[in-house]
Amino acid sequence: MKVYFVNPPFKAEHGKFARENRSAAITRSGTLYYPLWLIYAAAVCEKDGFDVRFLDAPATPLNYDQSMEVIDQEGADTRLFVVDTSTPSIYSDIAFADALKAKHPEAYVMLVGTHPSALPGETLGKAQRVDAVALKEFDYIVRDVARALRDGGDPSDVLGLAWCDESRGVTINEPYPFISDLDEVPFAAEFIKKHLDERDYFFAASAYPEIQIFTGRGCPAHCTFCVYPQTMHGHRYRLRSAENVVDEFQYIADNFPDVKEVVIEDDTFTIDKRRVATICEMLIERGLNKKLRWLCNARVNLDYDTMVLMRKAGCHLIIPGIESGSQEILDNIRKGTTLEQVERYMADAKRAKIKVHACYMVGNRGETQETMRQTLDLAMRLKADTAQFYPLLPFPGTEAYRWAKENDYIRGDYSDYVKEDGTINALLELPGLTAEEMVSFCDDARKRYYWRPGYILHRLRVGLTDPEDLRRSIKAFGRIKDFLIK
Repeated sequence: MKVYFVNPPFKAEHGKFARENRSAAITRSGTLYYPLWLIYAAAVCEKDGFDVRFLDAPATPLNYDQSMEVIDQEGADTRLFVVDTSTPSIYSDIAFADALKAKHPEAYVMLVGTHPSALPGETLGKAQRVDAVALKEFDYIVRDVARALRDGGDPSDVLGLAWCDESRGVTINEPYPFISDLDEVPFAAEFIKKHLDERDYFFAASAYPEIQIFTGRGCPAHCTFCVYPQTMHGHRYRLRSAENVVDEFQYIADNFPDVKEVVIEDDTFTIDKRRVATICEMLIERGLNKKLRWLCNARVNLDYDTMVLMRKAGCHLIIPGIESGSQEILDNIRKGTTLEQVERYMADAKRAKIKVHACYMVGNRGETQETMRQTLDLAMRLKADTAQFYPLLPFPGTEAYRWAKENDYIRGDYSDYVKEDGTINALLELPGLTAEEMVSFCDDARKRYYWRPGYILHRLRVGLTDPEDLRRSIKAFGRIKDFLIK
């Protein structure tokens, strides 16, 4: 039985729309994430014996007509279509899925992703033909729907599904249990090798080309703004075994001769330091630290000794969510970190010779012109190798969204989460702080950060000792230069 997974087009005329970026958008640096959650669900179905087809329209990119043409060519007799979504693109995604159902009325069409998971009733209410949406972690939900269709069962009985009856009435089933044994889920890299082209994807902080993977799901932190733990994977960090993770590194090294780096996308890869140490030791034992570089998200409670071991094992960059230069705001968003930890983390990373890509955001509860200035002052003082500055986007299903909604701070609808060109927008109007002021701050902060003479000299020095970093920097700068110059 054929199952077709679709990451549909959105604003293809402007660039590559990254739905699985934690703030879905077309990025100024040209970063395009692999649609990893869709990939994992497709790999699970393929492992279960289904004939899987996969279209990632933003990766080429393909527009609406081109995408439909490809599906028409490959999608005959498809019994199940699985369509990825995001909040900024949700109206377009629903329309695309409705069109699939109109063209393939005998097929079952379902939506997946953070947005329909958070708002299943609303999402199905805006659709005219879509059959169902999956709630939260959807790998096994999709598989079980496919099994029901294949075996003559009723897909409506599958846990974790919200579905429409013939009169478009919506029923929301009981949740599907989170996957407990993540080693059962196939490697993303194996699926990428078979169905995708790694050169279609770009991550501005890594060498090119790269492969992205998850080594665990969920996050024990309770940051109010973070979308994946609150809408899909929960707050318990479930882990693949260290051996399973290193086996995927081995697969990448053996099967992707052009891939230079592995991007570990876990929200908090370094939470379990003993597991990190085990993975690092196994990478060193197998000599994989000499074949593949890697990077990961790492909270600011990471210690120096672990950084040193990670560096030895091939890690060249860590990505912390520093967020704000105001301790009050860090407390308001339940970040669970302190500015003192941030200072120590940065000093330890420099001693360990690991680069840092620092993430800053504005627009959370308590934000003012003064706290934004404190954030920029902190960024300039810490001097991370690279940095990003973004306004808060309150996604449905998060505490930040509830706070903004209850206080009537949101201006516009879901389509306003990105600008006309697909880049990130701001739609919060806070007391004493407008959306335009937050966007202007982030734009100005990027320019001030990257146009410093000291920073430019630093990048050149790093490039002289690390040719791969120089190539990455040139590629990223080529994509963002027009914005910085403007």
